[in-house]
Amino acid sequence: MPALDGRVAIITGAGRGIGREHALLFAAEGAKVIVNDLGGDNDGSGTDATPAEQVVTEIAAAGGEAVVSTHDVSDWEGAQAMVNAAIGAFGDLDILVNNAGILRDRAIVNMTEPEWDDVVAVHLKGHVAPTRWAAAYWREEHKAGRVRPRHVVHTSSTSGLFSNPGQSNYGSAKSAIATFSQIAAKELARYGVTSNCIAPAARTRLTLATPGLEDIMAARDGAFDEWAPANVSPLVAYLSSTRCAFNGETFFVQGGVVRRLRSWEMAESVEQPEAWTVDDLAQALDGVASNLGSS
Repeated sequence: MPALDGRVAIITGAGRGIGREHALLFAAEGAKVIVNDLGGDNDGSGTDATPAEQVVTEIAAAGGEAVVSTHDVSDWEGAQAMVNAAIGAFGDLDILVNNAGILRDRAIVNMTEPEWDDVVAVHLKGHVAPTRWAAAYWREEHKAGRVRPRHVVHTSSTSGLFSNPGQSNYGSAKSAIATFSQIAAKELARYGVTSNCIAPAARTRLTLATPGLEDIMAARDGAFDEWAPANVSPLVAYLSSTRCAFNGETFFVQGGVVRRLRSWEMAESVEQPEAWTVDDLAQALDGVASNLGSS
C-alpha cells in the first residue's frame, strides 16, 4: 500500500524546487495534495499561479488528485483560508508540510527593515500561521472523537542551525522554526499530532542564488546527483506517514544521507556554592575559553 494512501496534505511553496518534489511524491504515494504557492520571485516579489497549476496538472496526468492554492501563508487569515480550502476540497486534513520561503541576503550592517521583516514573515510566520489553523482543526476533530494520526513537517536550514554569515534574517527565522517545531510537538501530541523538522541541502532557486554554489551543486554525468531536490522528499513523506516513529526531531538530509540533529544541550560549566565576583568568574571562564580555542 502507498505510504500516504488516502491522506490529505497541504504543501506550501510547492510550485518549484523541493516543494514541487514533495507534491509529486506525495501524490504518487496516494495523498490528495493542496499545492500552495504564490509564485513569486526569490525575494518574494510578484505573484504567478502558473507554477502551482503546472504541478497540479502533472499530478492529475499521473492519476493523482490535487488542487491549487495561492494563499499567502504569512498572512494569518490567508493561512486559515488555505486550511479551510483543503478541508473543503477533500473533506479532511492529515498533513501540513511547511516549506515556503524567500531570500533577501544582506550583511547585518546593511540590512533594511523590510528585508528583515519580509524574510522572517514568510519563513517563520509562514510556518506558524498554517500550523496554528491546522492544529485548531485537529484539536476539534480529536474532541469530536475523530482521532487519527496527523503530521506537521517544518523546513529549517543549516544556514540557521549553523549560522551562515550574510543571512541573519533567513538564518534567524530558520533556527526559530526548528524550536517552533519542538514546541508544537510537545503541545500537539495530545491531539495525535507529530511535529518534526528537516534541514535540507539541495539545488533550488534559493540555494543557486548564493555565489559559488551553482558550480558545487552541478549534476555530474553518470554520478548520483546528491543535490537533486527529489532526494529530500522521501524523508518528508516518511515523517508524514503513519509509520513515523519520531516527534520533535530535526533531520539533516542531502542525497542519500539522513542525519538526526541534536538540539541545544548543556556543555562546560564553572560552579561554586556562592555568587561569583566578576574577577573570579573571568578567571574561571578563561579556562573554558582556552579549551574552546584549542579544540
